[in-house]
Amino acid sequence: MKATNNPPATGQSGVMLLEALIAILIFSLGILSLVALQATAVQLTSDAKYRTDATLLANRLIGQMWTSSGNLTALKTAFQTGGTAYNAWLADVSGREGLPGVVAASSGVVATLPTVTVDDTAGATAGQVVITLFWRTPEMPLNAAGHRHVVVSQISRNP
Repeated sequence: MKATNNPPATGQSGVMLLEALIAILIFSLGILSLVALQATAVQLTSDAKYRTDATLLANRLIGQMWTSSGNLTALKTAFQTGGTAYNAWLADVSGREGLPGVVAASSGVVATLPTVTVDDTAGATAGQVVITLFWRTPEMPLNAAGHRHVVVSQISRNP
């Protein structure tokens, strides 16, 4: 039998290199997707922490209202926005262990101070307390309204 010398296939040169580059590209896209997923998870975790902190701060104020003495008018005077107990609680909310970005309004800055309303009128809503907390995360612009958490509770007194 006669051996034939086939010339090398020039159409196949570099295919292995191209396959390796495509594999590296797919692997790199997978790694970048995992990094993006991790960044999203960290962001959602910090958002959940701020919501939990807001709930705890609101519940702390409601607990102080329950343990305070006096009628609904005294409760409204002390705990409604601007009252003495409200101002002490506001120091906790805007303090180092509180919510981020809790500030009063100024030029170009949207206010994020919490509000507390106490209904002292007679009727079905007597003693209803509405606590609204606002906060702005560090990456949010100062003119943004920020996040909001509302807690509604009913405070009643025994006659």
